[in-house]
Amino acid sequence: MDVDVDGLTLTLGGRPVLDGVSLHAQPGEIYGLLGPNGAGKSTTLSVITGLRRAASGQVSVVGHDPAREALALHREIGVLPERSGFYDWMDAPDYLAWFAQLYGRRLTGPEITAELAQVGLDGRNRRAIGTYSQGMRQRLGLARALLHRPRLLILDEPTNGLDPRGRREVHNLLLERSRQDGVGILLCTHLLDDVERLCTRIGILHQGRTVFEGALSELATASNEGESYRLHLRTEPPAVPLPPGVELLAWQGEWARIKLDGTRPPEDVWRGLLAARWPIAEIHQEAGGLETLYLRMTQKEEGPA
Repeated sequence: MDVDVDGLTLTLGGRPVLDGVSLHAQPGEIYGLLGPNGAGKSTTLSVITGLRRAASGQVSVVGHDPAREALALHREIGVLPERSGFYDWMDAPDYLAWFAQLYGRRLTGPEITAELAQVGLDGRNRRAIGTYSQGMRQRLGLARALLHRPRLLILDEPTNGLDPRGRREVHNLLLERSRQDGVGILLCTHLLDDVERLCTRIGILHQGRTVFEGALSELATASNEGESYRLHLRTEPPAVPLPPGVELLAWQGEWARIKLDGTRPPEDVWRGLLAARWPIAEIHQEAGGLETLYLRMTQKEEGPA
């Protein structure tokens, strides 16, 4: 496992910050770490990267104990913190060349240009980093994290400050690193559409505890809710029983509203309906989805206001 964490606890200033955090990420997997502000996400990342030591619990990251093997660990992980620090008087090519030497790499000019190009920066641009926008700094931070070809990327809000095109470019780069190079990615973000686009599995933290861990398709079952869809039908469907796990909510003209209970992947349901000769022209998931389920998982223990 790239990340194997069980039962982390930590108290800071007399207040329990972590109270049973567990997460498990496989090599080559994009794992989303979610949770509201104050849930313990940043503290968990600091333990995983060796910046803090947990009071109790087990931690292994790419086979290393972060508290005892920080140097070996940092040679195998790339980290993009939420707020990246740079030498603002340097330009991006010089900064990357300097940073590469910390890992024993001496980059040529064309190599630096290629490293910057993959994150959408121009290696010929000699502007001082201090003049960069937030989005440009995020891109440079991602180039820095990728520089030494890590086995695992730990990214905190990697698309922060990027416009829609920039976000899509970063998405595609991360998917490429995961699928083609087998790089594991631990992604901490508040942007749920980033999670839906990128992640195969997620962990949700709430009040310092892991309240859910699993595939996105399992979340509806864990929260005791299903996902609702609208199906546009070309003609009236045949009078046959619906597949297991599917509930017909309402007819709205040529549209059928259905609810899946989460026991079967949606693609299996669509195949079953098509096999039953449902004339489906379009499928739309109703607003809410992951957002609704996430909010329910992180509010269910709050109690009445």
